[in-house]
Amino acid sequence: MDSLIGTLRLLAEEPSFAVAQALTGLAGASSLFLVSAGLTIVFGVTRVVNFAHGSFFMVGAYVAVSAITLVGFWPGMLVAALAVGALGVAVEVGILRRIYRAPELFQLLATFGLVLVIQDATLWLWGPEDRMGPRAPGLRGAVDVLGQPVPLYDLFLIAVGPLVLALLWLVFRRTRWGVLVRAATADREMTAALGVDQKRLFTGVFALGALLAGLGGALQVPREAANLHMDLNVIAEAFVVVVVGGMGSIVGAYLAAVLIGVVHAFGVLLFPKLTLVLVFLIMAAVLVVRPAGLLGEAPVPAGGGHGTGEPPLRPASPLLKLAGAALLVLLALLPLATEGYALVLMVDVLALALFAASLHFLMGVGGMISFGHAAYFGIGAYGAALAAKYLAAPMELALAFAPLAAAVAGLAFGWLCGRASGVYLAMLSLAFAQIAWSVAVQWLEVTGGDNGILGLWPSPWAAGPGAYYYLTLGLTTAGLLAIRWLAHTPFGQSLRAGRDSPRRAEALGMSVGARQWAAVAVAGAFAGLAGGLFAYAKGSVFPSFLAISRSVDGLVMVLLGGVQSLTGPIVGAIAYIGLADQLVRGVEYWRLVLGATIILLAVAFRGGLAGIAIRRAGAP
Repeated sequence: MDSLIGTLRLLAEEPSFAVAQALTGLAGASSLFLVSAGLTIVFGVTRVVNFAHGSFFMVGAYVAVSAITLVGFWPGMLVAALAVGALGVAVEVGILRRIYRAPELFQLLATFGLVLVIQDATLWLWGPEDRMGPRAPGLRGAVDVLGQPVPLYDLFLIAVGPLVLALLWLVFRRTRWGVLVRAATADREMTAALGVDQKRLFTGVFALGALLAGLGGALQVPREAANLHMDLNVIAEAFVVVVVGGMGSIVGAYLAAVLIGVVHAFGVLLFPKLTLVLVFLIMAAVLVVRPAGLLGEAPVPAGGGHGTGEPPLRPASPLLKLAGAALLVLLALLPLATEGYALVLMVDVLALALFAASLHFLMGVGGMISFGHAAYFGIGAYGAALAAKYLAAPMELALAFAPLAAAVAGLAFGWLCGRASGVYLAMLSLAFAQIAWSVAVQWLEVTGGDNGILGLWPSPWAAGPGAYYYLTLGLTTAGLLAIRWLAHTPFGQSLRAGRDSPRRAEALGMSVGARQWAAVAVAGAFAGLAGGLFAYAKGSVFPSFLAISRSVDGLVMVLLGGVQSLTGPIVGAIAYIGLADQLVRGVEYWRLVLGATIILLAVAFRGGLAGIAIRRAGAP
């Protein structure tokens, strides 16, 4: 509190310092706007939530560093932007054009596969070292603004944002192509019915979006070294900007970028312990008040899911029951045939299968896309660890705290389901997960921060690898059967009704929002149990349990196995963990192979691995 008061006094006594800090925030906002503008243009027309958009930003930075050495600084910037625009064309024509009619979940899966492919391709081309570009010629040094030094390049970036915004406004308001883009944003079907070539239009839009992202990455080179983490670092904030501004609104994206940039600049000074999560707090606050963002259109009513309109679930066929029983027997006999690393890996697979199944209950049954399901996994892990550390709870009691803590977190977040849906709900879930993650990182006195909580060991009777394996197998099996049973109950069927036709379900007297609220808490409890089991298997808990990467793992497992099958997340977890383990140990560029496999499944096998095998057997 004393530091906050001191900072506020400094800002009040030295307004020039506040102005300089605001200018720094505006400079960062311009780069963020370029990425976000491309993302919102692509989404507005194609309705694709492009997870790989941050990869275009990263490639733009790397290409700029190389091009500058060959053709000079400003031509290098242009070359980088055009090269990334061409890459966008190749991605749209080669991959995304094939899945525009697919549910948005498969588009998300394909673009995540692209992230992995582009990251390893970048590693192969430029190596693992960070690459710093030169300073911009003619824009080196600083100028005094009210007595405070402000870099000239920052002032240049501040001017770039409004200039790009004005150019985009002219393109979309004063050109025929821009009018077609606006028409497609408002109603794609009607635009196609009027004879507009949607393929060419989508390709042009995607090229423009990629070009803007590449330009943003190139312009960042004098301020930040090109590195392999730029993609995921920028995409989270770009999503925040697009959602806060309103999906599809370029002006909204600029306003949101300015807001986020200024908040970043002053948040470091005023709220240093909230720096990691401040933008997500802002996003959550904006979406609670305005569910469509600042300038976005109203989203579909709560409960609008992925709209698959699937037939009612049927009980498992005899063949599927037999296969499940056989698998359970094989798993029970596994400790007799192997030990050591194989059992440790299978404990991970079992815990993550339960985690994926809980996410599938939300997405597949309830139609609620979550980008932050790791929140419940991590909260469950920390619930068990904190109970063991501060309450001296034995393993049995600590594991009971895991689903309880996650269920309470689900109840706290679940009421937001009545305020948002679709992409907005997905981004709210991401904000919730990032808030939980930042608490774990920065509440050092309780969570240990990045050092985590260590010494989390099973009870003596479950201390051996085989004993803990059987405990995990038993609890995971019980959890998976419970989720499957819930999906077939009237509660589960009503969730599906709210997913496929929320207005009709409400007209029939169902409270869709209340059921979704309950579903979030239920799914959170199962994810929390998975997190508790995972924590005791590792003997420790770290903030990475709540990280975005863990949520992405869950999404990939669900989509890899098949979102339309209750067996899908189990198959997906086995395939994803097993494939990743083998590739990491045996293939240098394993992300490229894994990403290409994911893209192939998203494009050619939309039913997932479970769909390929189980549909032939006539089982759900």
